[in-house]
Amino acid sequence: MSIFGGIFDLDTKAEEITQLEKRASTPDFWDDPETAQKVMRRLAGLQEEVERSMKLEQRVRDALELSGLSDESLAQELEVETTALEQEIGQLEFNLLFSGPYDRGGAILAVHAGAGGTDAQDWAEMLLRMYLRWAEARGYKTDVVDRLPGDEAGIKRTTVTVSGPFAYGYLQAERGVHRLVRLSPFDAAHRRHTSFALIEAWPDLDDDISVTIDPNDLEIDTFRASSAGGQHMQKNETAVRITHVPTDIVVSCQNERSQAQNRETALRVLRARLLQLEEEKRRAEIDELKGEHVEAGWGNQIRSYVLHPYQMVKDHRTDHETGNIQAVLDGRLDDFIEAYLRSTMGASAEPEGSSEAVS
Repeated sequence: MSIFGGIFDLDTKAEEITQLEKRASTPDFWDDPETAQKVMRRLAGLQEEVERSMKLEQRVRDALELSGLSDESLAQELEVETTALEQEIGQLEFNLLFSGPYDRGGAILAVHAGAGGTDAQDWAEMLLRMYLRWAEARGYKTDVVDRLPGDEAGIKRTTVTVSGPFAYGYLQAERGVHRLVRLSPFDAAHRRHTSFALIEAWPDLDDDISVTIDPNDLEIDTFRASSAGGQHMQKNETAVRITHVPTDIVVSCQNERSQAQNRETALRVLRARLLQLEEEKRRAEIDELKGEHVEAGWGNQIRSYVLHPYQMVKDHRTDHETGNIQAVLDGRLDDFIEAYLRSTMGASAEPEGSSEAVS
């Protein structure tokens, strides 16, 4: 009998693994390569989850056996293992909170410089670095697919794909306006400035999720990439900009070396944004039926990063804060993200946020 009981639902997962393995063994399984790849990805993910849970269970059993021995030399080893087990089990339990249809998949993250001029563009680049470091620490793969440099420093906007388990589940907590207060390095008088940047996050959709896009609704432009990419990228119009006319959504990609690859990535981002738009419409309709007021556009910042006159990062949604601002800017975001998700998971699978432009 499992030590964890049914908390991780291993029996159901084991049954699904058996069914998927049977399906994969049929002679015509690879006749539809796209569906087959989806099945194999699901199978690999389930097998990894079950294997991780079983290994964890065995470690718990071993720790319980050690605790029954009257050997003082093992006390410190047991204490270290117990702490590690508590953290790992706690993480697995936290992952169970991700109940949204896209929470367990990858994400598309966008950073936009807002009010604050050059300082805001520099702030946007600081946030990009923060999220890239956070993703690296979690073992996620990132790809900067679009980047528009600032006029003097920093960036005006950037789009990044983040691949890894629960990437969207975590990053959805970061949507909203982030405020920076500091002594400006771009002000000759070195005065205190307040800068804003907007973070957006969408699920990176699997190919099987249907989002209908009429080709007649698209305006597709090509241009030379402005980011570093070698002579090939600079001399040829490899970058792609797609405008979805009915919604006026504009996406672009200039990271890949071929126009076809950039077009495919841009369409991938567009599909994610259109899906989010439809979900926002459905939520607005439900709220209207409930008689609730729906705010138009973004409101107050979700988080403030203060470098002067004191040092503090504070999330205004949860009141979680820390004085170690450098650690946060180096990517240590988990405490903030988890505090927010724990406060909202019970009420909604989607956090509040907006994709309005920052003014």
